[in-house]
Amino acid sequence: MVTDAEPAQQHAAALRGLLYLACPGAPASAITRTAEAITRQAGSPPAGAVPEAAELGHPRSGDLLLTRADMSGADLTEAELPGADLTDANLSDANLARADLTGAHLDHANLSEANLSGATLVRARLIGANLFGTLLDRANLTDANLTDVHLDHTDPFDAYAYRWSVRDRSSVRLTGADLSGADLTRADLPRAILTGAILGGARLTDAHLKGARLTGARLTDADLFGANLSSANLSRANLTGANLSRANLIGARLSGTRLSETVGMSLPRGAFWDRRTEWPPELVSVVVERSDEVGPGLFQVRSGSAPERSRVRRF
Repeated sequence: MVTDAEPAQQHAAALRGLLYLACPGAPASAITRTAEAITRQAGSPPAGAVPEAAELGHPRSGDLLLTRADMSGADLTEAELPGADLTDANLSDANLARADLTGAHLDHANLSEANLSGATLVRARLIGANLFGTLLDRANLTDANLTDVHLDHTDPFDAYAYRWSVRDRSSVRLTGADLSGADLTRADLPRAILTGAILGGARLTDAHLKGARLTGARLTDADLFGANLSSANLSRANLTGANLSRANLIGARLSGTRLSETVGMSLPRGAFWDRRTEWPPELVSVVVERSDEVGPGLFQVRSGSAPERSRVRRF
């Protein structure tokens, strides 16, 4: 029999994942009890199905408990998992396209390379989740909690693959995703692809979004206090009412960006802009004075503090 508590817990967690995949409509309590019963008999040859397995045919009531379950690579397309507890679950490379994860708990879950395109994650918790290479295109993450999410490569020994992945595959993809009101405090998402994403009212305090693609994103009333947006592409993004206090916009692309009603914005040294860019009234003259034309209709704010009068152009 299995006597060591930790291996037994791991065994039961793995079985919960397998039982859910085999019986997705089973009650959460039946899956848990069946997994525990099988674990208790793991040291002896099975004489038959455990009695608890009979409950797997009952209709489900209540939320699923899939804590630490291993469902890596599973096909969970359009799965109904509202309120499921998937804390510490391994969902790497799983297909969760169009799945319903409303209110689900995915804290510290491994979602690397998972496909959550079109998934519903309204009010879901993803605190500390691993989003390395995760696809979240058109997902609905309204009021979701993504505090401290990060991108971790899972194979530290393959140095060549790591370099290739970080450059081409590691960025989480949230194209067109709805993150209205989501909490992304301290989220570590360098090079994240957020093209056309909806981030109205989102909390991005101290978020790491260096090199992120936010082209055409809606960041109205978003809190970007202390966020790292250096080298990010914010072209045509709408930041009306956004808080940019202490935000780092060094080298950011701001062509056609709406910044006229932002709060706490400082001169973004090294940032690129064009004539369509809408600046806060208090920064218009300063930006013009301290920028140089670096291409046809493209300007860059100088990094130095003092304007070079001989290079100032009339716009």
